[in-house]
Amino acid sequence: MSLSCGVECVFILGCVRWVWKRCTYVGSDDSASWTSATLEEFDPIPRVCRVILAVYESDLHNPQFAPPGGYRLNPDWVVKRVTYEETLGNSPPYVIYIDHDHREIILAIRGLNLVRESDYKLLLNNKLGMQMFDGGYVHHGLLKSAVWLLNKESETLKRLWIDNGRSYRMIFAGHSLGSGVAALLTVIVVNHRDMLDGIPRPLIMCYAVAPARCMSLNLAVKYADVIYSVVLQDDFLPRTPTPLQDIFESIFCLPCLLFLVCLRDTFIAEDRKLRDPRRLYAPGRIYHIVERKFCRCGRFPPEVRTAIPVDGRFEHIVLSCNATSDHAIVWIEREAEKAYLKMKESSRGTVTTAPSVQRLERLQTIEEEHRNALERAVSLSIPHAVASDEELPEGAEPAPPPDETEHPAVRSRSNSSGGRANWNELVKKLLKETQSGDIVLNREAADST
Repeated sequence: MSLSCGVECVFILGCVRWVWKRCTYVGSDDSASWTSATLEEFDPIPRVCRVILAVYESDLHNPQFAPPGGYRLNPDWVVKRVTYEETLGNSPPYVIYIDHDHREIILAIRGLNLVRESDYKLLLNNKLGMQMFDGGYVHHGLLKSAVWLLNKESETLKRLWIDNGRSYRMIFAGHSLGSGVAALLTVIVVNHRDMLDGIPRPLIMCYAVAPARCMSLNLAVKYADVIYSVVLQDDFLPRTPTPLQDIFESIFCLPCLLFLVCLRDTFIAEDRKLRDPRRLYAPGRIYHIVERKFCRCGRFPPEVRTAIPVDGRFEHIVLSCNATSDHAIVWIEREAEKAYLKMKESSRGTVTTAPSVQRLERLQTIEEEHRNALERAVSLSIPHAVASDEELPEGAEPAPPPDETEHPAVRSRSNSSGGRANWNELVKKLLKETQSGDIVLNREAADST
């Protein structure tokens, strides 16, 4: 009897301890040890958020959903606006905008539309370990959407880059569902820069706002020099290892799902998570906007922390009433703008003295952080991770070992391309041309897995 009472007491104490730890865990804990972002590196993020918001407008000359202060865009610089009717369900709507003031060509993709069946089909087209690409695992449906989008718009992007002196930065941006498409689109472009007339890698950038978990950890670290994820405080999506299709199948009981995911992941060892090559993560370098603190009411002036985390990369669900509202692009844009103005005001206060972090020094620090993250990934025995000193020359990628779960369209490799997935074969497999000349998805190849 006394033994059973002792076991019960231990069990109750364990449960109480777990509940206490989960209820006191706040979003700012994820980035407590990260460094603060600088004004120069954070500068494009509020601007990119406004371009993504502009995708929701049907007429930028007469906007209906403008954020505080307006979009601050030139409607005449919108090169192309593509709607659901034009994408035919292959991609969320997007705009191509050329910003001559900042010398940027931006392709911005909107997030999930809860009333559009095509968006759900895009999300549901994936299974754990279904799609291998570039030596890692990615979300199958998002990769197909990225392939379709690049094949459709590569000539437009190439022409814009050439017409503007081959000096403008090429930025791919997206929110939520669109962030996954933009991130995988960036991976393809980096490995097939000839599609855009050989654009240099330093001119290619991606901003994944409220990012979806779309690629394995080795890829998330490998492309941290070109992909930047933006997370607002407690946002649930970058923290949820549950496949996207399970999340949105349970969208109307999301709090219940988040609690069950939180309970399950508490009892999974960290090294077991890292050893699973099929586990997907938020891509690239992460910028975490923090505006709330434990046991403190209301919002505070936001601060931005940044790092390329390897272990502990947003692995814990935050049980917060703001977990879903922090996912909204409207809130992200608003808080990003506040954080930017706060940084700008701080820099004005030191205008008579040398800045604390010189721009060249910060660039060197960013490069060093990327090398350290790559080496950290290797030291943790993360599948397919490659240290910086073991990488092939720029533009060449190591060929992964054969895997039967790999999609047939990307399984064949070309020795002449340095082990990369051959672009022509990939497009031929996933896309086909109709008699009228339109390019559509090849359903037979897409469903062959």
